[in-house]
Amino acid sequence: MTPKDIVTTDTLPAHPNEPHAAGISGRLNWLRAGVLGANDGIVSVAAIVVGVAGATNDLAPILTAGVAALVGGAISMALGEYVSVSSQSDSEKSLIAKETHELQEMPEEELEELAGLYQAKGISRETARKVAEELTAHDALAAHLSAELNIDRNDLVSPWRAALASAIAFTVGGLIPFLAILLPEAIRIPATFVLVLLALAITGALGARLGGSRMLRPTLRVVIGGVLALGATYLIGTLLGTGMA
Repeated sequence: MTPKDIVTTDTLPAHPNEPHAAGISGRLNWLRAGVLGANDGIVSVAAIVVGVAGATNDLAPILTAGVAALVGGAISMALGEYVSVSSQSDSEKSLIAKETHELQEMPEEELEELAGLYQAKGISRETARKVAEELTAHDALAAHLSAELNIDRNDLVSPWRAALASAIAFTVGGLIPFLAILLPEAIRIPATFVLVLLALAITGALGARLGGSRMLRPTLRVVIGGVLALGATYLIGTLLGTGMA
């Protein structure tokens, strides 16, 4: 066997039913994060506006609470995502710098290390050495980052993109209960409950679909969680509104 005989997923043609296209894993991760962000926006904003609506029928405080929940939640989500992804990005850049230094200072040791990694995957010593030599000649840093750290230096995470995506997802999800609570007073609460639970069912099913699992149980978990959140805040708002009346 020669290095050219080794088949990788990069050389195989993509099956029409399998997502082997380049970057598909990253895109799926972004989509999952978007679904989770939207789900968070739905529950957070809905819980706040329903709680306030339980305390008062006056639209002004409900609207104020809804706007505050949307803006504050979106900023909070964006900030949290930015900090988290920045830490990951800094770590990846540090690892790349470390690997670059090691390749410059001890290339032979690094070549042996790379060969050992392929040998540990079941390739013979001779073939592993040839693979390591060819990959090193082509792009030593890329070979080591991929084999050792599973990092692609051309596809590092972006804190700003992550923050923006998180804020947008939260806002899109939060707009559903925000707009629903502005309906006429007679149908305001029941309509918000129905629309929010329907939206949660959709995001729950989509999240399960993206994760490759069956939809029923994850969808039920999300919907039940939404029922508990809305029920609890509405009850608290009603009790506070009654007590302050």
